[in-house]
Amino acid sequence: METNNQNAATAPEKKSGNKGFAIVFILLIVIGTVYGVIKYLHAQKHEETDDAQIVSTISPVIPRVSGYIKEVRVKDNQIVHKGDTLIILDDRDFQIALDQAEAGLTSARSNVHVAGAGIAVAQANERASRVSVSTVEAQIEAAKVNLWRAEQDFDRYANLIKDHSITQQQYEQALATKQVAEKQLAVLESEKQSAARQAAAVGQQKSVSTGQASVAEAAIKQAEAQVETAKLNLSYTVVTAAIDGQVGKVNLQPGQYLGAGQSVFNIVPVSDKWVVANFKETQLTKMKVGQKVTVTVDAYPDTTLEGVVASFSPATGAAQSLLPPDNASGNFVKVVQRVPVRIDFSKGDNPAFIEKIRAGMNVLVDVHLE
Repeated sequence: METNNQNAATAPEKKSGNKGFAIVFILLIVIGTVYGVIKYLHAQKHEETDDAQIVSTISPVIPRVSGYIKEVRVKDNQIVHKGDTLIILDDRDFQIALDQAEAGLTSARSNVHVAGAGIAVAQANERASRVSVSTVEAQIEAAKVNLWRAEQDFDRYANLIKDHSITQQQYEQALATKQVAEKQLAVLESEKQSAARQAAAVGQQKSVSTGQASVAEAAIKQAEAQVETAKLNLSYTVVTAAIDGQVGKVNLQPGQYLGAGQSVFNIVPVSDKWVVANFKETQLTKMKVGQKVTVTVDAYPDTTLEGVVASFSPATGAAQSLLPPDNASGNFVKVVQRVPVRIDFSKGDNPAFIEKIRAGMNVLVDVHLE
């Protein structure tokens, strides 16, 4: 009797347990089905990826001249503004170079004054030579007249001497006057040639002086360029921030030598950030520029940001890598490629939070396809 009673009591308990299990199983199926339907419907209108990071412009601090550090005015992670002084280099060598360039400019300007004075002297000599030539030419004309008159007198006296109408002394006097006039004309013509040669020499001297003035003026421009270069190099000894942002790690000490073009540390903008999401190529079918995007930062999962699809990379990440794969060699295994997509944050969307996040942080990206 007791055994029968125990069996009768156990049977309802088994039926009750089976019923509870069936209910739980049915609930799980229903929940799974609802979840699957929701995910399917969501997938029709959304594309998601967690292969995405915050990206920002990184401005390297690079000195333009070589030198030893005199002073470091920034610390690790310091906020700086455009134009703030970051590093000061020892400028004594550059100051000496500037002084030398300025002395060269002064010398070049003095040479211009000297060349100008030479041109003035050459011009005065040229005018004097022209006057001398003109004077000699006038004297030659007068000498020609005298010679003509002497020749006429001599011809008359020569005829008269034949008739013994004049004395021999008068004839010889006329001959002497003619010869003197001829000699005087010859002397004046020689002087004219000499004056002409002197005038040509003065003209060449003027050309030389003009050329020297041009050379001196060119030397001034060259010296001015050297002065400007020296001033620029001197100004480059003060290294300033090119943008507003936050300084990274500053591993510099006074007395350390820096080479021109050497990157010493970086400045990261505080607010200029965007997202680069690497979507599978099969996810790009319905994606296009301008679609709305929801961004969730892993470090702050309770805060979301709004953005838009800005652009698509012209090549996959693998194609742009240092060693791209060569599918023409070896055995081919098809691998789904990823394409970088730039996502810009919406203007005015929580700027304080955007300043809070850091470049390189991982984010979850949800693109709204409609």
